[in-house]
Amino acid sequence: MNLKTLIDKPPWEWPANADNTLLAVLTDDQAEADDRLAAAELAGDLVVINDELVDALLTILHDDEEAEALRSQAVIALGPLFEEMDVRFDDLDEPVITEIRFEQIKEALHQLYLDGETPEDVRRSILEASVRAQQEWHEDAVRAAYSNDDGLWQLTAVFCMRYVRGFEEQILEALDSTNAAIHFEAVGAAGTSEIDAAWSHVAALASSEKTEKPLLLASIDALIGIRPRQAGDVLGQLLDSEDEDISDAAYEALAMAEAMVEDADYDDEDDATIH
Repeated sequence: MNLKTLIDKPPWEWPANADNTLLAVLTDDQAEADDRLAAAELAGDLVVINDELVDALLTILHDDEEAEALRSQAVIALGPLFEEMDVRFDDLDEPVITEIRFEQIKEALHQLYLDGETPEDVRRSILEASVRAQQEWHEDAVRAAYSNDDGLWQLTAVFCMRYVRGFEEQILEALDSTNAAIHFEAVGAAGTSEIDAAWSHVAALASSEKTEKPLLLASIDALIGIRPRQAGDVLGQLLDSEDEDISDAAYEALAMAEAMVEDADYDDEDDATIH
């Protein structure tokens, strides 16, 4: 088996030794740069991530002789693991890394972020990955990134607002950005932050035939975070879309919205019973 085999298949079809293939490419400094980049991206999938791959990714990240693009991809690959460890650690029978090591890695990333010698692209990637497991320093870092005149830092900031709360004003401002990438991330952040004031903007995007597909899909996801009870009014128009990706996304979002409403109603009934 080789790397191309993994690239061409979805993770759930990877063979049992896929982790060894990725590890071999990551640790081979003579391998093609594009291959190592691809291996770093794939190594972060929760299907294969393990202690050895975490070590390899961290080694690349901390090596200032490695290419900046590879260092950035190495830390971005850790994002899903950070989120999994932060949200579901107590539910994991066999976590990839121990809780103590997880805390050590988070602190090491923070220090690397603060290091003035760390390249800007790598610092931005550290912030984007580490916010999946929110820490005290993130709020100030995101605020500083959003205030930066550099559009790439602003983009990073708005992405991070999906995970770090307290930025409703900035998200609403970013929804009006002429920068397409920032606008896209703002839509996602509006949904995860459940910003009611963003409803009309997001609903209009989801209803417009002129909205490009990636932004339309993001809008579909955001609708149920903002107003799950009203999301069906918009999603119903998309169920019969000729584009299968759009119709499937609308069906999934509608089912999720209905489940969210049922859970909320159940909680309300419980509260009424208690009181």
